Amino acid sequence: MIDLRATYEQRYNDVLLPLATNLELYIRDIFAGIERIDRISVRPKSIDRFISKSLAKNEAGTNKYSDPLEQIQDQIGARIIVLFKQDVEKISNIAEESFRYVENKDVEPEAVYEFSYFGKHFISLIPHDVLDDTWPRAIIPGFFELQIKTVFQHAWSEASHDVGYKPMLGELSREDKRALAFASAQAWGADKAFADIFDQLSVRAAMQKA
Repeated sequence: MIDLRATYEQRYNDVLLPLATNLELYIRDIFAGIERIDRISVRPKSIDRFISKSLAKNEAGTNKYSDPLEQIQDQIGARIIVLFKQDVEKISNIAEESFRYVENKDVEPEAVYEFSYFGKHFISLIPHDVLDDTWPRAIIPGFFELQIKTVFQHAWSEASHDVGYKPMLGELSREDKRALAFASAQAWGADKAFADIFDQLSVRAAMQKA
C-alpha cells in the first residue's frame, strides 16, 4: 500500500507547484485585456486538503475515492474573479472556447429559496503548453478545475469555508447555518444590485450614442 501523503507531497513539490505557475501565466495570457477581471489565480490543492478530501465518504458510508491520486480532479485549482454577474457569463464563454472541458456546471443550491455557494465550475484537460518535458508523466494530473465567480460569491465562499466546511471552533448550530445562508443571500443581493446598475448604465450609454 502506498503512503498517500508522501506520494502526493512528492507530486505537489515536483509537478503541481510549477504547473500552477505555468497555468496561471497561460490563463492570464488568454484573458489579457478583458475588462472587470478582479484577479486570476492558480494554486495546487494543499497536502492537508487533498488528504482530507481523499477520506470523503459517499451516502452509503463507503470511501468516495478508491484511487484519490487519479480520481480527485481539482488537484490544480484556477479562479477568475470578476466584478459583475454579466462578466461571469462573458468569461465562461471565453473559457468554453479556450479549454477542452469535460464538465461545465453552475454550482448553486437546488431550491430557489435556498442560499449557500454560487459559482461557475469547469473541469478541463491540462493544456499541453503548460507542461514541462522533464516532469515525470506518471504524476502529472490530467485535469484542473476552473472556478469563475463574482467578488461577492468569492468572498462568501472563502469566509464560509473556514467556519462551515472546515469548522474552526466546532460544529455549527442551526442559528449559525441560518447566519451563513443570510450572508449568502446578502452577497446574492449585492450581485443583483450591481448587475442592475451596470445594465441601466449600459442602456443610458447606448442611448446617448444613438
